[in-house]
Amino acid sequence: MKVRYLPLLCLLGSCLTGQAQTWQPVVTQNTCSTRHENAATLIGDSLYAVGGRGMKPLEALNLKTLVWQTLPTPPVEMNHFQAITYNGELYVICAFQGKYPHETPLPNIYIYSPKQGKWRTGPEIPKERLRGSAGVVVYKNKIYLACGITDGHYDGHVAWFDEYDPKANSWKRLPDAPRTRDHITAAMVGDKLYLAGGRNSTARINKVLETTIAEVDVYDFKTGRWETLPASSNIPTQRAGATAVTQGGKVWIIGGETVQLLAHNEAEALDPKTNKWTAGPTLKQGRHGTQAVVHDGKIYIVAGSANHGGGPELNTVEVMK
Repeated sequence: MKVRYLPLLCLLGSCLTGQAQTWQPVVTQNTCSTRHENAATLIGDSLYAVGGRGMKPLEALNLKTLVWQTLPTPPVEMNHFQAITYNGELYVICAFQGKYPHETPLPNIYIYSPKQGKWRTGPEIPKERLRGSAGVVVYKNKIYLACGITDGHYDGHVAWFDEYDPKANSWKRLPDAPRTRDHITAAMVGDKLYLAGGRNSTARINKVLETTIAEVDVYDFKTGRWETLPASSNIPTQRAGATAVTQGGKVWIIGGETVQLLAHNEAEALDPKTNKWTAGPTLKQGRHGTQAVVHDGKIYIVAGSANHGGGPELNTVEVMK
């Protein structure tokens, strides 16, 4: 009888072969456009890369076939936003257009229908709530928008929190977040919305990249109240222009930009059960100004800028398995 000797880690019940989380390049069948300050969302099995500085085509990557498809270009430039999927359609809400530092908020919601293969101009956003670089999520068939900035990178960061009901086309003001922040994306875990990262961009006084925020703010939809987590739960690596996703019941903050030249490659996860952060695997390519999606339990990220500021623009895809 032969005795099979297993590695010590396996004997301890922690055999890591093929199980450790790592970022891996996704080799697609064709290529997509380079872009940054864009967004992305998942509809069905496809990752939709949308917007960015300048006029960029809408492109969809089928995550099963790994083929990119070029779709109709949006009717206007759209940058600095968090895209969402609502009722099987792509929604762009609280986005900017124009150039640094005075990007201006788009006055309307823009919607892309994969079934029709067309863009349409949606309802107007209340003029007194216009901004970009805000966190946007869907919760119980309504859309929620947190924080942002009214005047590009120049000034006017806000703590606004709004509810938009697409069915009724109605807006409702909710309690302001505990602090202003822009260049933020939001994530949902259960009945709670999480804001981690971001900054207060103030090009008016030449303070942009260095104005990052440490605190984590959480809105509980059950109680209708905000709370700031204890200082021990501050984000480990302060940065803005990162992307937030929920995977494995945790809030992941991925990439971002600060005063360092290279875009951040950190991926850090907050466990809502313990309010503790853990460091995940680092991206193969640091990037900021883009958005990740979760498909089949895996996190995918595409495009973005490799350095702080406006480039070089990327079109590569990575997946965390």
